[in-house]
This record gives sequence, structure tokens and C-alpha cells, in this order.
Amino acid sequence: MEVVKNMKHTLILLAVCLQAGQLVGQQSQTWQPKGGKIQSSWAAQIDPANPLPEYPRPQLVRESWQNLNGLWEYAIVPGKLGAAPANYEGQLLVPFAVESALSGVGRTVGKDSSLWYRRTVTLDKKLRKQRVLLHFGAVDWQCDVYVNGRKAGSHEGGYDPFSIDITPYLVKGADQELVVGVWDPTDEGPQPNGKQVVKPRGIWYTPVTGIWQTVWLEGVPETYIVTTKHTPDIDRGNLSVQTTVEGIREGDQLRISAWKGQEKVAEETTAVGVDVSLNISNAQLWSPTNPFLYDLKVAVLRKGKVIDEISSYFAMRKISMGKDADGIQRMLINNKFVFQYGPLDQGWWPDGLYTAPTDEALRFDIEKTKAMGFNMIRKHIKVEPARWYHHCDQLGVLVWQDMPSGDLGDNHWDMRPGITSGRKHDKDRSQESEAIYRKEWKAIVDALHNFPSIVVWVPFNEAWGQFKTEEITEWTMGYDPSRLVNSASGGNFFPTGHILDIHNYPDAVMPRPELFGDQRILVLGEFGGLGLPMEGHTWQAKDNWGYQSFKNVDELKRRYRGLVDDLARLIPMGLSAAVYTQTTDVEIETNGLMTYDRKVVKMPETELHQWHQQLYQIKVD
Repeated sequence: MEVVKNMKHTLILLAVCLQAGQLVGQQSQTWQPKGGKIQSSWAAQIDPANPLPEYPRPQLVRESWQNLNGLWEYAIVPGKLGAAPANYEGQLLVPFAVESALSGVGRTVGKDSSLWYRRTVTLDKKLRKQRVLLHFGAVDWQCDVYVNGRKAGSHEGGYDPFSIDITPYLVKGADQELVVGVWDPTDEGPQPNGKQVVKPRGIWYTPVTGIWQTVWLEGVPETYIVTTKHTPDIDRGNLSVQTTVEGIREGDQLRISAWKGQEKVAEETTAVGVDVSLNISNAQLWSPTNPFLYDLKVAVLRKGKVIDEISSYFAMRKISMGKDADGIQRMLINNKFVFQYGPLDQGWWPDGLYTAPTDEALRFDIEKTKAMGFNMIRKHIKVEPARWYHHCDQLGVLVWQDMPSGDLGDNHWDMRPGITSGRKHDKDRSQESEAIYRKEWKAIVDALHNFPSIVVWVPFNEAWGQFKTEEITEWTMGYDPSRLVNSASGGNFFPTGHILDIHNYPDAVMPRPELFGDQRILVLGEFGGLGLPMEGHTWQAKDNWGYQSFKNVDELKRRYRGLVDDLARLIPMGLSAAVYTQTTDVEIETNGLMTYDRKVVKMPETELHQWHQQLYQIKVD
């Protein structure tokens, strides 16, 4: 009898396994990349049943979570957001934008239509007895979220993460229906859209609509940690920690501890809602040459018992400015001048557009940047998933973070040699446009505050939608005094912020030190743009574009080496940083250090690394 029972269980288990295998097989068969454009090598590694499976929030980690990436039903319907459609037309691979090849759809939505997603989710057992939070890494741009037919929340903002407590909307049983509606006018609305346009051309690229970062569920107790904010002060040897907790009760406490490997280096226990200062004595400082990270643990205690606990990390590092012996302002890391040099990094992919195919691919660009001998990246008018900044933290790459541009309007350039370029005056934006910008910029700064790799905020780029520059810059400086603010990279110059940033193609130049050097750090925010199309690795076969194009690698190397020598000449004169355009080719732009598919590095990494070392060895008193 026991043998029969065991055999019966075995057959049932076998049937379940076969069914699961058939489901995965069906998913693999129904999903295929769409379109005939080039692809990166990582596209072939995607598992449609489990794309981008990594934990998406490395600065606040819990074990109780469930990834919702995968195939969702989708529909594109006329009109803006309203009632969810009755019927869906196919499957879309989340979290890849509907216009991308990796979505399996490859269709444009536009301002006259809305995009809808639907999926039935089977809640993991570990989540069912807790409160359930639904997290979105990013959805571009406006979205409504429904759970089991009831509206659970809405969000506006294409670059900031958001969460909804869906506990009140859950029904009995494990299966729950999720529906997400999205409307995005791309560059035909006032919202930040970065380089996306309805009609791609030149330096403007394919639209990105809908979910483009990981979607996931998290189980939390009734009392749980919502956010942490940690800010290092190496001069005082401490770390300031602020914690937001939901559902606190009288007498609840916080226990916050810092760890160096297995060694506890600091711990404080205090009432919830009180800011904590951890003493980090003899701190090991983070820098591009020594990217050391401490672990951080935060727990909510009730009568000595742990109610909720998260793990995080931090670094002890400082970004500041100070005058050299000639009275010129310099950009300092940990109170020492370090020339910052890196590529303009747009974070676009030929197959995933805004979304890297895999986490390995996401990290690849940073690793290659480091291998080429750069110590900085300017993240250009785009915000990346949290894991990208986590990789920068681990690898030791400084990051300048741009605010994605929007509401550009007309640009009237004022080319004043040796000073800057930009509009003659700020743009007049509508109240709605201003409110959207301010809300999303604050949300981005909040979401990214804890990543030590970020050392510079860049509110505006090249006068694209630049408005109320002094007000926005002063707000940013006051809101996060732990970082430098580059008010308008290559844009309209106002006497505000820490940095004066000019753009010049292709040659290396700098602002005139005698005019501004005693007030602001002098940087070259964009230059280079040397183009070399590589046959078989371009977005289109012909009519590709670069700021200055070359026919072969040898010509490209000679010209680039000359630019590096020019930078070396400018550093003693007052130049503190430079940004070379760019990490990779993007669509019809072929001025990348790598091809768009990342399959070809155009100049040898070892030579680039060797050339760049001279820039960091120049001494400035």
C-alpha cells in the first residue's frame, strides 16, 4: 500500500514537472526578439520565464520578495488612460519597453494611444501572511495600477521607482490579477523624456513606453522600514542615518549597525524617528582606486524583539571643491585633487533600448569603462536601475548624474568663446511643466542618494528645457549638500552652482581660468565624438553619423591620442574634469568607444588605459 502511495505521489510530481516544463517551453516558443536590427550577445541568454532575476534594490534588501518579470498580456488601445480593455492582443516580455526588440512586440504607442498590461500572479507562500508591496523600478510615463479589478494607485514619472501597498486589494487564494495602464506622449508632452523622440534622427532615439525596469512584490510586516538615508562625513568620522518606518508603535526602537566584513565597527540603538550618527573611526575611504564598502544593518525592535530588518551598505567618501596654489578651484575626492575623466554614457541598447538584456550586460559597460582607464562616467540624461549604481559602487567609478531633459522648446545658442555655450535666457515653462520637473528631480535625488559613486548632480544639459536655473541649482545644493552641483552642462551659464561646464566638439578646450577659475570648478563636459562605423555592427547600413568620422582604427587612434595629450596640457592650467563622447554607438551615432552591440571595442583597452594614466599623475599644488 505504501509503495502504491509513493508511486502515486511520484506520478503526480512527474506530471507537475512536465506541465511546468511545457509552460516554460511554451513561453520560450511564444517569445522571440522582434525586428531585424542588430542585437547584443546577451539577448540569446534571456530566459523569458525569468528575465533579469536579480534582486533589484541593493540598498535596502529583504529576503521576502517575488520577481514579476516575464511574459504579460498586452494591448494598445486608442485614447489616453481610462477603463482597462476587455481583450488583449498578445504577450510582451516585461521589463522591456514595447518598442524594443526584446519585448517581442516592437511597436510604437504614441500620445494618441495607451498601453495596457495584464498578468495573473500566484503569490509565493512566504508573502501571503504579510503585507504585500508592489514595486516598479520605472514606468514611462503615466500609469494606473489595478489589482483584482480595483484601482490601487497611480504614478507620474518615467525615471523614479515607486511602490503601492496592495494588501487591501488582494482576494482569497494565491492567484491575483494585476493590470497596468500606461500613457506616454514621448517628446510631445512637457514631461522629462531624455533622448526619446517620436521621429528618431541624429542624436535623438527610439521612444520608450511603459515598464522598463523590474516589477516585483515584497512581503513586509505591519511595522516595516520604508527608506533609509545615509550620508558620510569623513572629516568628522561619522555616518548620518535617517530612517522612515511605517506602522510604528509607542516604544519601538531602531538598531543600526555598521560592519567591516564580519567585524562590527559601530552600533546605535535609539527611538524610531531619531537621526543616528555612527562613529566610523579610522575609516577606510572609498575612491576609484579603493572602492571599499561597509555593510549596514537596520532593525526595528519591539520589546527587544526584531520586528523588521533590512541590509544595506555605505562608503566613507567626500566630494568637494578647494583652491590650488594658483587660486583656481579644483574638484576634490577625499580632500585631494583627482582629475576626473570618463565617457558620456547614454545607457541605450540596440535590443532593449533603455533596458540592458541581462545584469551581466548592465555591468559590462562599467567594467569596460574601468578597463579602458577611465575613473568617471557621466550618466547622460537618463537614470539607470539601482543595480547599475551598485556596480559602480563596487567597481569604483565616479558618476555624474544628469536629470533627463524635457519640454525643450526652441534653443537660441549664445556661443561665447572660452566661456560657455547656451541660451541667452531661461525658458518660460508652464506651471504644469515646472511642477513635473521639480517632482521628478526630487524623486530621483531621493532614490539615488545612498549610492556613494554619485558625486555630481546635473540638473540641466545644453539649455534643453533649462528654466529658473539659479533657483533649481540652489535647491539642489541645499537638498543634498554632500555632493557638487553642475547647474547646466554645456548650457546657459548663470553664476550659481559649483561647476562651469562647456561643451566643444571635437577638440579639448576649457573655460578661461582668469574669468571664473576662482569661483567655480572648470570642466569640459563634452568633447570628442570621434566616429568610426564598424561594418556589421551598425544600427543602419549607411548614413551613420559622428562629430568627426574616420575610415580606420589607426586614424581614430592618432586623433584620440592627440585629444588626451591636449587634456594633459590643460590640467595644470585649471581643468578639473573632462567627459568624452561616448561609451558606445547609439542608433545612427557611431562615435562610441564600442559598437552599439558591444561586440567591438574600437581601440585596444590596454592602450587606452596606458594613455589615460598620464592624466591622473599630473600633480596640482
